[in-house]
Amino acid sequence: MKLVLLAVGILLMNTGFTQDRADTVVREASVLVKKDPRLDVLVKKQSAINASIKKSSARSGKGFRLLVVNTNKRDEAISAKTKIYTYFPDVKSYLTYQSPFFKVKAGNFKTREEAEKYRKLMNNLFPKGVFIINDTIEIRPERDKEDETVSNR
Repeated sequence: MKLVLLAVGILLMNTGFTQDRADTVVREASVLVKKDPRLDVLVKKQSAINASIKKSSARSGKGFRLLVVNTNKRDEAISAKTKIYTYFPDVKSYLTYQSPFFKVKAGNFKTREEAEKYRKLMNNLFPKGVFIINDTIEIRPERDKEDETVSNR
């Protein structure tokens, strides 16, 4: 019995020493990486390109919309949206439901002044009033570029 315990103890000690030696070997090994400094420049350029592409192709941003109707009657909201499309085909309208109200919003205006022009026109159609609200709007870069080229002529 003593002989078996002695053999097990020697085996355990031997594996412990072997493990220490393996750790020592791993700690001493190191890898030296040589990197071309031009890679950092390329990474920065690519990052700038990605940021500009993301900014130019953004589909939404901060702006203004007109709150035309806020009602709990679905038919009233749908008729208001239809009226907007009939009288203002160039203005996009949005029908949303936030329990228990249906909201009809119109337009994607970048400036408050632009929204004010349409608010005055829509006040005649909606006697309860039309209100300018801050909202996230859809931005169409190709339309904005066309507007800039027309105004530059």
